[in-house]
Amino acid sequence: MTAQALKQTTERTAQTMNGGLMLLAILVVTVLLIWILPAAVIEAKEARNGWPLLLPGILTFFWLLMVSGFYTLQPNEAAAITLFGAYKGTDRAPGLRWVLPWLMRKKISVRVRNVTGEKLKVNDRRGNPIEIGAVVVWRVSDTASALFDVDDYQRFVDIQIETAVREIASHFAYDNAEHDEPTLRAASDQVSAMLREKLQDRVSVAGLTIDEAKLSHLAYAPEIASAMLRRQQAEAVLAARQTIVKGAVLMVEQALTQLSEREVVKLDDERRASMVSNLLVVLCSDTQTQPVVNAGTIYQ
Repeated sequence: MTAQALKQTTERTAQTMNGGLMLLAILVVTVLLIWILPAAVIEAKEARNGWPLLLPGILTFFWLLMVSGFYTLQPNEAAAITLFGAYKGTDRAPGLRWVLPWLMRKKISVRVRNVTGEKLKVNDRRGNPIEIGAVVVWRVSDTASALFDVDDYQRFVDIQIETAVREIASHFAYDNAEHDEPTLRAASDQVSAMLREKLQDRVSVAGLTIDEAKLSHLAYAPEIASAMLRRQQAEAVLAARQTIVKGAVLMVEQALTQLSEREVVKLDDERRASMVSNLLVVLCSDTQTQPVVNAGTIYQ
């Protein structure tokens, strides 16, 4: 059996009025009541029936209706108008507003909001357990979808943030990726862009817009943090050694070339090898080397 598709609700403009104009109309009705009510009461007493009070009664009824239709909206605030459960539109105009009293008004904020997600323990692309968290900036762009297409749009956002962060973590390694692949630690811009895209796809059904999404916390899980720290230290030492050796070889090559060009000393293969060995020891050693004066030759 195929599940019935969700009927998407789209925001539209509600038919409301400026509250200032209705306030003026109420003032006019009030003046009329003050003017005709005493005369109607006197006439009703003289005629000994209530017909003279009919017009003041009608004016009073309309006065009560007009007074009960007022509501206010602040900047970046909207009101969804419904009639017996049927959506009639959304009013986004700030200030004093008026609508027919039997229409229900449900206010909703369209201001920018931010959510700091909880730290989640997930596995990265290599299966390493990591801790990850995100900060998401979002807002309501379609009030009808937010109110009527999901049960609780704020809780909906929180759940979708957790789901999207878990999905993103499975696409990237934490660090030290092979073949120059992007990682969670090194490719923060790419990770943030993908996180925002994935999250936008998930919350679009609720009429929400994701303005920004970034990782706020990223670390190895405690059970492997110390091992990974030693690994990073070893890789750093190895990288430093490679740089030192590369520089030392270049310096030895330059030294031998200059000695040959300037004919400072003539070196055969054995003496050249000895000089290369000595220079590499001096340049690559972790400790300060001590010079040794050779009074003889390497052949004695």
